[in-house]
Amino acid sequence: MLCGALGAAVALLSTRQRWSEGTTTVAGGAFDLTAKGSDVTGVPAALAIVGLAALVAVFAVRRAGRLLVAALLALSGAGTVAAALLGVSDTSALDEQAAKAAGDTSATVHALSHTAWPYVAAAGGALLLVAGLLALRYGRQWPAMSGRYERAGAPKPRRRAAPTDPDRPEDIWKALDRGEDPTGA
Repeated sequence: MLCGALGAAVALLSTRQRWSEGTTTVAGGAFDLTAKGSDVTGVPAALAIVGLAALVAVFAVRRAGRLLVAALLALSGAGTVAAALLGVSDTSALDEQAAKAAGDTSATVHALSHTAWPYVAAAGGALLLVAGLLALRYGRQWPAMSGRYERAGAPKPRRRAAPTDPDRPEDIWKALDRGEDPTGA
């Protein structure tokens, strides 16, 4: 599960980094533009958060629930990988910035270059995917949370205590400990 937590953290952090950069022509001069991963696509960050929630939930559920949550973890990893790799060649975020900067909706980006951060996000998604696949394979063998504190279907009847003797202070204190009113008859 440490693999999944590391993958989610890497995917989240990499979406806050610069994924692409380019220039556009504004009033006869070059204007530099950059796009963070969250500008390009918000899917890897969202799926990384889903993956983190699934990591916690894997230990909280049992049997079929564990299989479902582990499958969700694996799918969030696969989706993170796919979205990050699709974001590598996406220029729409920079084209929108170029259109705003130039005041012309047909303005586009020139001298486009991409960084390695989308691939780092994909690697984080791959770690999430591995964690999900491991949970699917070995999750049945892992211990589950204890049912010790779960509430049963019907409340247990309260045991009726012996009547409190007002002349004995220890009986009064015991009644108070049980949540009873020792002065009531």
